[in-house]
Amino acid sequence: MPNLEHDDEVLEKLESLGDQLIEQIENQENPTIEKPVRSRSNVEFDEDNELLRLGDSMSSRYFMNIGHARKFMQTIMIASKCKELINEGRTASVRELYYQLKRTVPGLDENTLEDQDESDPVIVDLETALDVLREHLHLIAEPKGRLFGPLTIEDEGDQINCLQLGKSGLGVPSIVDDYKFVEHDADYVLVVETSAMAARLVEEDFHKEHNAIILSAGGQPSRGVRRLTRLLHDRLDLPVYIFTDGDPYGYYIYSVLTAGSMNLAFESKRLATPEANLIGMTMQDIDAYGLENVTENLKGKAPDQSGGPTADYKRAKDMMGYEWFQKDAWQQELQTMIDRGIRVEQQALAANNLQFVAETYLPEKINEGNFLP
Repeated sequence: MPNLEHDDEVLEKLESLGDQLIEQIENQENPTIEKPVRSRSNVEFDEDNELLRLGDSMSSRYFMNIGHARKFMQTIMIASKCKELINEGRTASVRELYYQLKRTVPGLDENTLEDQDESDPVIVDLETALDVLREHLHLIAEPKGRLFGPLTIEDEGDQINCLQLGKSGLGVPSIVDDYKFVEHDADYVLVVETSAMAARLVEEDFHKEHNAIILSAGGQPSRGVRRLTRLLHDRLDLPVYIFTDGDPYGYYIYSVLTAGSMNLAFESKRLATPEANLIGMTMQDIDAYGLENVTENLKGKAPDQSGGPTADYKRAKDMMGYEWFQKDAWQQELQTMIDRGIRVEQQALAANNLQFVAETYLPEKINEGNFLP
């Protein structure tokens, strides 16, 4: 359940939005909703805190505008449903919300929502317009990510020993702020990009033998995984290591976990952990661990005389221009990847043997402090 201490504040903001619109209608003004601009042009990098944040640019959504009317209607529908959920003390998944509000407009052969790709961005618009979190609107996403390791969590009165959950681990929900960390024997948090690699480490008992809390992201980390990473760092004072594939997508996952994402820049302080470091995979790992024969080519085409780079090349080149990748170590890493035209996956370490990642690769890197900042 969401934290009830936020309910009154969120209800007040929702009602204030409604009152504002009613007043505009009574004054024969064009009903308007203002919200921060969420485009790249309005995302700034806070160098002092090493976080992405939204700038001051605002945009307006007008009811009496043919280009805005549909999204305006959807915004009010979702705001009304969130108010209903809060008053009833219920939560809904973003998928359930979509189905509750998907209907044909009376007299028209048109749905209020055609698919979830329409409702999800409007939810984020409402978050930014009201300066509240999705969870405080009583909306949640499907659980994604799993936790393993020497940690006992209290959740709504139940104590969960995360060392006694076998290979399944603890599913990470959207709302983790109400978790109480009862006790732990962990030395660090290891966020792992792929579920397959997390399963390998659990099978090798890495979390038990090395006192590691393993967070399996399952690809792009959910808000719950990102928030839980931050809480484990802040509340337990644990270092955080990020273990991804050595490719532009893996490095973007690192970026999201440490600096935040452009789409959710308004939540960076809550979701990002700037102190985290990348443990691998890196271009240097290819030579250091004899992986030359198990690399993959970067996707797309390298820059040549016929035009600019595509796919992986373009993403890597774009990342080199981001303010949060300006450290020399990262510039060198990305340029080396572009020059060599290769990427390396976590599971390529199995070319040595299945135990290699747990018995050699991770212990060596952690003991030597061989990270990318």
